[in-house]
Amino acid sequence: MTWLLSLPLLLPFATAVLAFLARGRGTLAGWISLGGCLLLLASAIALMAAVWENGVVAGQMGGWPAPFGITLVADLLSAVMVVITAITGLAVAVYARADIDARREALGYHALFQVLLAGVCGAFLTGDLFNLYVWFEVMLIASFGLLALGGDKAQLDGAIKYVVLNLVSTVLFLTGIGLLYGLTGTLNLADLHGAVQNVENQALLTVVALFFMTAFGIKAAVFPLFFWLPASYHTPPVAISAVFAGLLTKVGVYALIRLFTLVFTQDTGFTHGLLLVIAALTMVTGVLGAAAQNEFRKILSFHIVSQIGYMVLGLALYTPLALVGAVFYLVHHIIVKANLFLVSGIARRLTGSFDLGAIGGLYRASPLLALLFLVPAFSLAGFPPLSGFWAKYLLVKASLDVGAYVIAGTALVVGLLTVFSMTKIWAEVFWKPHPEGIEPALTRLAPRERATLLLPVAALAGLTVVIGLFPEGFVVFAERAAAQLLDPAAYVAAVLGSVP
Repeated sequence: MTWLLSLPLLLPFATAVLAFLARGRGTLAGWISLGGCLLLLASAIALMAAVWENGVVAGQMGGWPAPFGITLVADLLSAVMVVITAITGLAVAVYARADIDARREALGYHALFQVLLAGVCGAFLTGDLFNLYVWFEVMLIASFGLLALGGDKAQLDGAIKYVVLNLVSTVLFLTGIGLLYGLTGTLNLADLHGAVQNVENQALLTVVALFFMTAFGIKAAVFPLFFWLPASYHTPPVAISAVFAGLLTKVGVYALIRLFTLVFTQDTGFTHGLLLVIAALTMVTGVLGAAAQNEFRKILSFHIVSQIGYMVLGLALYTPLALVGAVFYLVHHIIVKANLFLVSGIARRLTGSFDLGAIGGLYRASPLLALLFLVPAFSLAGFPPLSGFWAKYLLVKASLDVGAYVIAGTALVVGLLTVFSMTKIWAEVFWKPHPEGIEPALTRLAPRERATLLLPVAALAGLTVVIGLFPEGFVVFAERAAAQLLDPAAYVAAVLGSVP
């Protein structure tokens, strides 16, 4: 099974090399990138099928046994995250064919995009903390390159803010790694599960846990560490901001879930109680920030922050149902948020602006685009029967089950405020006439360009509807994933008992 674990890493890197060599040769690099994403999706589905059938899959790279070598491991959570990464990457690769200009393609956009996908998949599949740090750095380098690509003033401003705070996260992460290794003598996640229980100074271990909580909290953009996100995600081309919106913060959430279910479970009353407060504040500040904005992508950027709060809520409650909700929410949100950014790009192309006051008239001129906006927008707000309704329902029910009535009420109120923001976008972008009398019809675009922009948006919207209308299978999957998180015995056995 080792080859199945390696393919989601090797394929994007190989695609990046080929795309880099093909840059400047017309559309060849774009086709290479698209082909690489298709292969990545196929390998991700094969990996998830193997994990579903056989349980946790682990492999030791280079023939070194765990916990001494580099371990790749996939349980249901990491496997589904790789699949969603591949789906998002494929959708954005198609969209980029009409969104990324020739200058950025010549500067290496497609190669950087593939390196970013490799970094994300590596973070989901790594089995030790040091290599998690390595994959975070791969992501940081690629994402910084994509943010700054083209050298526009707004992009450079956003890229600097992005990289500075993420470097602070890196320092905290490395500090935590050093302290944890000093306490336990290992960085392998499966080995740490047992090693932390033998640490004499459990209070110091809790302090180390706070280093990781802060480091991953910056990556995930939780309160009060989220300011880099709305300052940067609206600056690059839409294809770049869409993949950022869908994937990057979710890697931070994944890391929090992985460590605070597998390693740092010795003082859940404190650590998870703190996460509960952070979740509430993240939800509220994010949605209030969105309500105050009047730029399409800035509203969506603040909503990323708000929705991260729901995912952290599932981890903080730390019950089977809550973790089911967190897993379900992760999958739902990646699809919905990437799609909303893609819709914003089409709206900008038709109307010439992202500013709500300068655009309008899209409902009458382009009813199909209006429908494709309503699906992810209503899902984000939690309207039944879309995927977001079930995600919020699971988390609210989990809150009520443990008597956390305040946090349940907070989640519901934030959902209502999300409706306000989505209604604001609908009224300004789609319902009101264009202030300059422009008829922003999709027919103004060339047929190939129109198809290239609409196909990924329609596909992601369709996936959202499918999850919403047929949630049973997805909930069953999330239940099995949550069960593996709460009882990591199979994970530990697969890693430490596997033969290199």
